[in-house]
Amino acid sequence: MKIAEGVATITLDRPDAMNAVTTALAAALEQALRSAGADPDVRVVVIRGSGGNFCAGGDFEEVQRLRADGPDSLRTLFAAFRAACAAVGEIEQPVIAAVEGVAMAGGFELMQACDIVLVRHDARISDNHVNFGMVPGGGSSQRLPRIAGRQRALGLLLSGDRITGVDAVEWGIAYRSFAADSFDHDVDAFASRLAGRRTDAVRSIKRLVREGLATDLESGLDLEMDAVVAHISGDAGGASVTAFAGRKEEK
Repeated sequence: MKIAEGVATITLDRPDAMNAVTTALAAALEQALRSAGADPDVRVVVIRGSGGNFCAGGDFEEVQRLRADGPDSLRTLFAAFRAACAAVGEIEQPVIAAVEGVAMAGGFELMQACDIVLVRHDARISDNHVNFGMVPGGGSSQRLPRIAGRQRALGLLLSGDRITGVDAVEWGIAYRSFAADSFDHDVDAFASRLAGRRTDAVRSIKRLVREGLATDLESGLDLEMDAVVAHISGDAGGASVTAFAGRKEEK
């Protein structure tokens, strides 16, 4: 993990395997996320892959070995990946997935777990489990319908179709897509902009959205009302209200 100017960058570093997920990699990802979350100097976290790819999914050599050892051994891989995805939501800082190249199966599922997804126009994105007669094991059957709706989720999951980064933005699976020659710069610029925002506001917004999605609308609105009253009444609220009254945006 590298930290610079409030941004922690976590790199999946198995380029020869297109950053395929092993139990060890998933555990290291969770540890890095929780370490970043506990660091007061970290305002934003970026997850990206090495070697020009985000993540090709699970490492099937390890899957084969674990399968031979029985269900309990196999469960350890999926539990480790689930814990890493859970850490994304549990830390206070926003977590950005910077997706280029391949994001297949578990790589696509890690995308879905992140708070914000930035993609290259030409990224190759798919949940291709069904192409091999398999079912998702990293969250797609649950997260994707909540993100993209039932039709698009079932269409992608049952067909194994591949989409581009441009498609992902159009479908609400990603926030922005960028050209290949400016991708790194654009991701860095976006992350830096978020890192410059008022920390308490950014963290409250992330918490409200995530907690609100897990409850009904009225309960979510209660959470928001409590948060905004606490924020405006607090020490930081005075500066925020003054800036808003003068329509002076933080850059």
